[in-house]
Amino acid sequence: MGRKKVETPVRVLIAKPGLDGHDRGAKIVARALRDAGMEVIYAGLRQTPEEIVQSARDEDVDLIGLSILSGAHMVLFPKVLKLLKSARGRSIPVFAGGIIPDEDARRLKRLGVKAIFGPGASLEEIILTARRIARPRA
Repeated sequence: MGRKKVETPVRVLIAKPGLDGHDRGAKIVARALRDAGMEVIYAGLRQTPEEIVQSARDEDVDLIGLSILSGAHMVLFPKVLKLLKSARGRSIPVFAGGIIPDEDARRLKRLGVKAIFGPGASLEEIILTARRIARPRA
């Protein structure tokens, strides 16, 4: 009789970088990902890029979701990506949500953000994308 392979749930870190104090959208996404069977670690508000990367490493996550409404995405997101790149171990994919102009979204994708969701994105689309882009478990 063969063994049944047990799937390990995707582990996702959701974080709010910078001084942005609005986390309703991040909490809605976190709950949707959890309800879809993922393990979600919510880092909370006002996280520095260093704190986000350290939490991602400490929690051994497969994916990082960043949420921002403050307009500081072109400063904070590249810093997170740079810190992730310089950290040891496998790279961790990043997706983002919030108010991000199209031109900035294109630049962030060129820098390595795997997906960007603006207002009105469906939770189903976010869940499917998260599953698709999460790094595979060893």
